[in-house]
This record gives sequence, C-alpha cells and structure tokens, in this order.
Amino acid sequence: MQTNTPLIQLEGVCRDYPSGEGVLTVLDTINLTIEAGEMVAIVGTSGSGKSTLMNIIGCLDRPSRGRYQINGQETGTLDPDELAFLRREYFGFIFQRYHLLANLTALANVEIPAVYAGIDSATRLERAASLLGRLNMADRLEHVPGQLSGGQQQRVSIARALMNGGSVILADEPTGALDTSSSNEVIKILKELNRDGHTVILVTHDMEVARHAERIIELSDGAIIADRKVSAGGAKTRLTRAHADALSTWRARWDRFTEAFRMATLAMASHRLRTLLTMLGIIIGIASVVSVVALGEGSRQRILKDISSMGTNTINIYPGKDFGDMRSGRVQTLIPRDADALARQPYVDTVTPMVTKAVTLIYRNISVTAQVNGVGEHFFRVKGVKIAQGQQFDRTSVRTSAQDVVIDDNTRRNLFTNHPGPILGEVIMLGTMPCRIIGVAAKNESNFGDTDTLNLWVPYTTAMIRLTGQHYLRSIIVRVADNVTTAVAEQSVVRLLTQRHGTKDFFVSNVDAIRQTIEKTTQTMTLLISSIALISLVVGGIGVMNIMLVSVTERTQEIGVRMAVGGRRSDIMQQFLIEAVLVCLLGGGLGVALALGGGLALTLTGSNFKLIYSTTAIISAFLCSTGIGVLFGFLPARNAARLDPVIALTRE
Repeated sequence: MQTNTPLIQLEGVCRDYPSGEGVLTVLDTINLTIEAGEMVAIVGTSGSGKSTLMNIIGCLDRPSRGRYQINGQETGTLDPDELAFLRREYFGFIFQRYHLLANLTALANVEIPAVYAGIDSATRLERAASLLGRLNMADRLEHVPGQLSGGQQQRVSIARALMNGGSVILADEPTGALDTSSSNEVIKILKELNRDGHTVILVTHDMEVARHAERIIELSDGAIIADRKVSAGGAKTRLTRAHADALSTWRARWDRFTEAFRMATLAMASHRLRTLLTMLGIIIGIASVVSVVALGEGSRQRILKDISSMGTNTINIYPGKDFGDMRSGRVQTLIPRDADALARQPYVDTVTPMVTKAVTLIYRNISVTAQVNGVGEHFFRVKGVKIAQGQQFDRTSVRTSAQDVVIDDNTRRNLFTNHPGPILGEVIMLGTMPCRIIGVAAKNESNFGDTDTLNLWVPYTTAMIRLTGQHYLRSIIVRVADNVTTAVAEQSVVRLLTQRHGTKDFFVSNVDAIRQTIEKTTQTMTLLISSIALISLVVGGIGVMNIMLVSVTERTQEIGVRMAVGGRRSDIMQQFLIEAVLVCLLGGGLGVALALGGGLALTLTGSNFKLIYSTTAIISAFLCSTGIGVLFGFLPARNAARLDPVIALTRE
C-alpha cells in the first residue's frame, strides 16, 4: 500500500438515474476520503443516498460523474471483471438481509469468495471453519441458512466478508433485521474487526449504532451535510493478508468450474419437477431420433435379408423391352442355348433357364392349383433355395427330361395334410403328367412375393417337352461370379445376347439394383422421420431456454451476491451454461434409455422384428443434446452474467 495514498477517495461523485423524461440526482458532488483502519458510519434518512454511496464505494455501482479511487487506482475505466477483482481484493459485504445462498451450508457460503479468488480447497475449508469458530458458529458449520437464527445468519455473512481478508468491511444496516441482543453482538464483532486493522464502513439510519464508529458522515438529499469525528479510536493492529497465495490459473479455473457444477446440480435438485418437465422435450426428441434410426436400420437389414433369400448377386433376363411389354409373349428368341453360352462366360458363376406354367396338382382325392417351374440343375444354388428333405435333380435329370419334382413347404402342407408317412417317392399328377417327389424345399422366410403360392420345380426340359410344348424360355437367371461386380456382369450379358440375337429383344434386372433402390428409400424415409424428430429437439431446446430465463429471474439475488463477493461474468455465465447443458445431457441419457427400453419391450413381445441401434446415433444424440444445452443455454447465461450487481442485489 502506498504511503500517503488514501484507501478510498471520492472527488465530485454524482449518481443520476433516469426519471420519466428527466434525471433524478441521488448523489450530488460527493467529496470523501477514508483512510485505512478507520471505522466510519454513514447515516441519513431513507432516500438520503447512503446505500447508493455504499454501492459505489464497494464497486457494485458506478458514479455518473466524478472520480472514485481505491488505493490510488481509478475505477471509472475498469471493466466488470476488473471491478470484480477489486471486490475480491478489498471488500467484504455484510448485508441487512444476509443474502446467504439457501442451498449451501454455512461453511460453503463462507467459502464462496475464496473460490473466486482461486484459493485451494484445503486452505478454503480451514479458513472458513476458523472464521465461523471465531464467531461462535463451530457447531453450525453444516447447517443451511433456513436452520439458523437471524443473528447466526448475520455471523455467517460476517465470516464470508472476512474470507478473503476483507480490508474494507461494508456493512449495510447490519443490525436492521436483528433483535437487541443480536445487534449488540454484531456491533461488538465489527469493533473487534476494526481493532484488528479492518476498515469498517457502516451504513445505518440508527444514530445509536452510528455512535459506535469513530467518524460519522451524515447525508441528506444526496449531499454530505456533516462529517465529524466522535472518538479518536483505540490502538489497532496492522492488517495483513489473511489467505494463502492463489492457485495456478488452470487450477483456479478448475475450482471455479467445480463450484459452478455443484451449484448447477443443487439448483436442479431443488426444483426436480421443473427440471424433469424441462427435460421432457429433449427426452422425447432424443428417444425419437435414436428409435427412428434403429427402426430404419432394422427395416433395412430385414429387407436386405429378404432380398438375399431371393438369390444374391443375380441377373434376371426376360424377353421384351421391359416389364409390362405386351409384345413380350411373341418374343421367342430366348432359348436354352443362350443359357449354355452364358454359362461358359468367366464372369458367370452358374446359370439356370426357367419356364413356368400353372397346373392342377392331384394327389389321391386332393387337388390344388400350383405353379410349376421348369429350371436347370443349378437353380437351387442360383436362388439360394435350401433342400429340407431328399435331394434336388441333377444334370442327368435335365438331359433325360426326367419326371422328377421338388416341392415347396406349402405344397407339402396342402397335399399331404393327412399323410403321416414319408412323402419322398410319392407320385403326384402335374396336370396329366405324373412326377415322382425327390425333394422338399425348406420353408421360404422371405416376405417378398405371395408366400401362399404353391411352387414345384422340375427339369426345364421336362417342362418344355411334356407341359408347355414350347422351345423358348420365360427367363434366364444368372448368378454372377463373386469376384465380378454386378454392373460389369450386366453389361457383358447384354453385349453377348445382343450379338447372339442380332438385336436387343430382351431386358435385364438384377437384385442388386432392387437392393440399392430399397436402401435409398429406407435412408430417405429415415432421414425424413429423423428430421421430424429433430423438430421436437428444437422445441425441447426452446423449452430449456425459457426455463433457464425464468431461473435467471428467480435467482437474480443469488447472482448479485456472487458478483458482490467477487464472481466474474465468466463465473456466472459458466454456472448457468453448465446447468443448461446438464439438463440436456440428462434428458439425452433418459431419451436413449427410453429408446432402448422400447426396443427391449418389442423383443419381449416375441416379435421377430428387431430394432438395430446405432452406436453412432447414440453418441450423436448425446453430442446433439450437449449442443442444444450450449446453444439454448447461452442467452440465459449471458443475461445472467450481464446483470448489474447493484440491481441484482436489490431485486426481490
């Protein structure tokens, strides 16, 4: 401290407030010097400007005109965080209404200034406990303000004022809300602090309280009308810094972050129902997004599985220009030799010709309508059909036009309902042609096509000679070699058959194209529904912002207290931003849990459809909920940080 520099010096200080179309001057040309170690009482009637003067001295407010210096440092050009530093460095506030934070214990309330000063946790706890013990509050350390009497709350307020050293104690009507006994105790404590070297500035309207000071400054209508010494004061101890050195920057920031995190969780716990309702929009939005993505992936995989059951990596060749071509029935150029030529190509794995005809099946006294498919010996590999009983026919059966037949599970159930014995070797009539059953195909799990249709397979030569009497094919199915892409194989097939026929009188389709089309469709639908779900997320985010704005309004005094004891704007913003992010993160977690629970419930119902959850979607949901917390929590947090300390403290 500089030798001849006054601790507090005001020169021509005025404070004006807008009033209608004019200006109301609350302080008018205040010239005042207060030396270190003085005990000063500022007195006056209500409206005299004494509280406004105290707020300016304590850097809670700024003068409209004039100069104010603390220990020689001009305050008029300082930004809000620099003023917060002065409040931490020089001042300790004792308020008439105590202004303790209701969710914190006495010990935690006293600690707050040291948190913002960057003092380590162990030192904070030791000093806070020591100060409360000195004020006879050792047995009330873990009590919250609601469990303390008025006098005890004021003692906690005094301990908080001393936490960072409190070179200057600013006491605003410190006995105004206390009974006579508690008032005397507080005055006694303040006089002891003054003897210990603290500069004590009392603001009071009670002259009995003011007489305990060494100097009385009287205000009236915003001007000093008297400044007199009433006693010389006793011997005083030289005041030294009471707390340890501050932590390193990153440790101090971490401590402030943990304090903000703790206060955010306490605020959420204090309003559980409101917090849950705030989360509701986030919960619904996140659950919708995760469930929709899982539904889309489950549908996609189910469809692809069904497509695979139709035969994977295959190309179908049909006569005519395209599906629905009325002239395709007159095109008779697709013949078995085309299939033989394709089978010799390096890009082909296997080939099967195909002809079809609807016939009446007869077995004993049962007759049903079925579709007979004339196919090659490789058909079952090409289409991925499994044989459940017996065997499939071979090349010899095709060459000799054998009257062998493989039936499907539907045919077995319809023809042999009352047949208890084995059906292999049984003879059935395909129209007028008898055939011996040599195999039964496994049940087709595909949802494509008519699953109730009865299908039978015979050698295509048998079908052409004995059933249709035609020399041309209905289609050729090519299974592409594993090392060749479907697109390349399709181009080669078209080129070869065009050369053989002299013209392109056929068309091709492939399962891979169907697969790609369905994948694109499911992706589009998933994106569409996800976009709708995202709308609920945005609505949830707006709800978070609204509730946080309400929270800022409800906790204005808390914000003012934190600023008064040295909290920076960044500290206040951090606390409210953490709260918004926590609300959204918890909402995101509950939303994911709800989505997973829905999938589990679907599984427990016995459904064969499964939701397939994406880790990426779940992580993205959490990142999204965090982003919503930051985005929609920023405005309320900024509003809280920009509050004027003096306005925040006086708002009810």
